[in-house]
Amino acid sequence: MHTFLSLIIARWYHPDLVHIHAIGPSILTPFARLMGLRVVVTNHGPEYERDKWGRLAKIVLRLGERIGGIYANEVIVISSIIENIVRSKCKSNLIYNGVTLPHKSRKSDFLTQNGITPGKYILSVARFVPEKGLHDLIHAFKKSDYDYKLVLAGDSDHETEYSRNLKELLSTGRRIVLTGYITGESLNQLYSHARLFILPSYHEGLPIVLLEALSYGLSVLVSDIQPNKEVKLPKDRYFQCGNVEDLKSRMDWLLCSNFSENEMRKLHCMIEKKYNWNIIAMQTIDVYKKALGKGKN
Repeated sequence: MHTFLSLIIARWYHPDLVHIHAIGPSILTPFARLMGLRVVVTNHGPEYERDKWGRLAKIVLRLGERIGGIYANEVIVISSIIENIVRSKCKSNLIYNGVTLPHKSRKSDFLTQNGITPGKYILSVARFVPEKGLHDLIHAFKKSDYDYKLVLAGDSDHETEYSRNLKELLSTGRRIVLTGYITGESLNQLYSHARLFILPSYHEGLPIVLLEALSYGLSVLVSDIQPNKEVKLPKDRYFQCGNVEDLKSRMDWLLCSNFSENEMRKLHCMIEKKYNWNIIAMQTIDVYKKALGKGKN
């Protein structure tokens, strides 16, 4: 309904084109074309694979992916994995997500307010939904006796049984800090002073939080799902998805290891070249030009 109303309003402005994001809203691509609009669709990933959706929602999402691919003037995908998924349905343009290279914060007042010591905590940034795998991270952390805290930045969009159970699990851990949703300087401080960043996801499109962590020069550990592997980290930066023991073992090793300047420099260079917003903007403009220069019957 939101996309339907947005397209009607957009038509009044006579735009050169409209850009629809995600496969759910893409189901209205034919409606936009019937109104004479040129359309670019961005496929952010197979949303129908997420556990939170019921059977009907998954059918609609699959339909949106197919219809968006057929009727859009151009399709953008954010990873080669998604490109392979839609290859049989439509042609696409691969344009990665990007991050802005940050200025690290020298402040630590937000950390102090939450009882967090700079350099003595593990950070994870995620929504409280099953596919983010935070339950695995909490279980692995509780098996340890580190002189570190676990800081979880995030929350659920709305209360669910999973989010309630997760918070109950968090309440039994004295070394676990829950910040809720944060942005700006508070999040900057958490990224700037973390010892290790962990992303234990079961499902991702292309994880922006991982790119953000790397842009801060953080040591990272992530699950070995294909979207995370697309970032092409060294092998010791991955653990077997869903395996708590493997997560704990690799977490132990990384906390006891120094993040070498050479590895940090290589990863930072990769972020700067591959996920640079200036390059991404020019690639997107090229797709817009292609969409404006042709139509689809």
